[in-house]
Amino acid sequence: MTAREPALYTGAVMHRRFSPRPHRFRYRGFWLLVDVDRLPEMRLATLSHNRFNLFSLLDRDHGDGSDRPLGDQTRTHLAAHGIDLSSGSITLLCMPRTLGYSFNPLSIYFCRYADGRPAALIYEVHNTFGERHSYVLPAAQERTHHSCDKRFYVSPFLEMDLMYDFTVAFPEERLAISIQVRQREAPVMSACVAAKRRSLTDGWLLICFFLMPVITLKVVAAIHWEALRLWYKGFRLVPRSTASNAISGDA
Repeated sequence: MTAREPALYTGAVMHRRFSPRPHRFRYRGFWLLVDVDRLPEMRLATLSHNRFNLFSLLDRDHGDGSDRPLGDQTRTHLAAHGIDLSSGSITLLCMPRTLGYSFNPLSIYFCRYADGRPAALIYEVHNTFGERHSYVLPAAQERTHHSCDKRFYVSPFLEMDLMYDFTVAFPEERLAISIQVRQREAPVMSACVAAKRRSLTDGWLLICFFLMPVITLKVVAAIHWEALRLWYKGFRLVPRSTASNAISGDA
């Protein structure tokens, strides 16, 4: 296994709210790990790049939302933050479009220098209004901890004056992602992803399709269902501030 080998990860996502009152949910999911420079080379019957298929990856679903090659988009974004990855590698962890439908609550770019050293992580957060924001943070180790201010409206039940604590390991046989949300030192919410690596093959993709059909649509449905449950429990709605949103805002 090399850092640039494509892979499929199958596992689950768990969300837990601590404040203002407890709430918890969990759902199964799967994610692709792909080299953004090798997307045009994909040769799978069920997965295509920039065209419709059972599963597909479109450049415009990520980055700045344009059709420019995703590798170029990402390197431009990194350069704007003082990170030169002109000869390094970038792998993207995301959910694919399923039957043309796409939604990724969180996509992560794992960026390495040409000698294989970790360079940076990009946390690309999407909301259900079709907007996205990227947090670009340097990484010096395979397992990285980042803290940053929340700068993007995601949930109508989360305030804006929050902090994110990300703990992420560059994917190997296992995928482990932990996100803690806090207001100063008080925990508000936690989310984690735990998944196992599979070969990215048509066989595994078909298994995922039949076990978790139209996964991205199910994620959106789950988000709205959990929002209804939170509202029923009496969680306060936070008005959306359009000033906090951008298609590809910087951290």
